[in-house]
Amino acid sequence: MSTTRLYGANVHANGIRQHYLRYGGKGQPLVLIPGITSPAITWEFVAERLGRHFDTYVLDVRGRGLSSTGPELNYDTDTCADDVIAFVEALSLSNVILAGHSMGARFALRAVTRGGGGIGKLVLIDPPVSGPGRREYPSKLPWYVDSINDCTAGADLETMRKYCPTWTEEQLLLRAEWLHTCYLPAIVKSFEEFHEVDIHQDFPSVKIPTLLMCAGKGGVIQPEDKDEIRRLLPSIRIETVPEAGHMIPWDDYDGFFQGFADFLGVRP
Repeated sequence: MSTTRLYGANVHANGIRQHYLRYGGKGQPLVLIPGITSPAITWEFVAERLGRHFDTYVLDVRGRGLSSTGPELNYDTDTCADDVIAFVEALSLSNVILAGHSMGARFALRAVTRGGGGIGKLVLIDPPVSGPGRREYPSKLPWYVDSINDCTAGADLETMRKYCPTWTEEQLLLRAEWLHTCYLPAIVKSFEEFHEVDIHQDFPSVKIPTLLMCAGKGGVIQPEDKDEIRRLLPSIRIETVPEAGHMIPWDDYDGFFQGFADFLGVRP
C-alpha cells in the first residue's frame, strides 16, 4: 500500500521552531497533538490511515522530537496550548479537527478555551482528568524518567519491552530510537501539571462539537468522570474503546478508529 506521508517540516510559531509531519494533503485539516512522551513519528501508523481522508498534521510538542527544546523554554499547559493556537495560525488552517491524546488532549482543550481560531471540531482521546484534590493519574513519574534515561544511554528492543510489553517490535524499536528526544524537565513539568492543573474548568467554555474517546481498560477515565464531564459540557459525545488501555491505537488499532464513530464525517 502506498504511503500517505508527504513530508516533515518546521514552522516558526509562538516564538519557537515547531516540527510536524504531514499526511494526505487533501480534505479537511486534522491536527493531532500526541501525549507526554510521544514524538510525532511514533503516531505515524495512525496518521497514515487518517491521511487517506484528511489533511493530517502531527505535531512534535515542544521538548519532544525535533521541535525546540532546552532549559530556556517554558513547558506549562498554557504555553503549550498557545503553541497549538500559533501552529494553526502559522499554517493558515481553517475548519480544523483538533485531536489530542492524553497530555495532548489537555493542550487541545486549553487551546480551544484560550481562543484558538480556525478550529471546527475537538477530539479528546483519554485525557488525564487528575487535578488538585482529584484522583491521581494512574501512571507514575519514574516509569517515564527511567525509560527516557535508558534511551538516552542507548536502549535496545528488550530494554523497551520491559516498559511496554504488549507493543509490537516495530513500535518498540521506534520508541527506543526517539524517546531520548523527550527533554526530561519538559516531561516532569507536564506530569506535575496533570495534578496541578484542573482541566474541568475548560469544558463549559467549549462551543464546538466535541468527542471524548475513552479507553475501556485504561483506568484514566472512570464512569463518574464521564458523568461529571457530561454535566459540564452536555453536548459532548462520549465513545469508549472497550478492549484498549490508555495507549488506545497501540492496544486496539481498529477499535481506535471505530471510536470516532461518525463524528469526523467519514469513518477512517
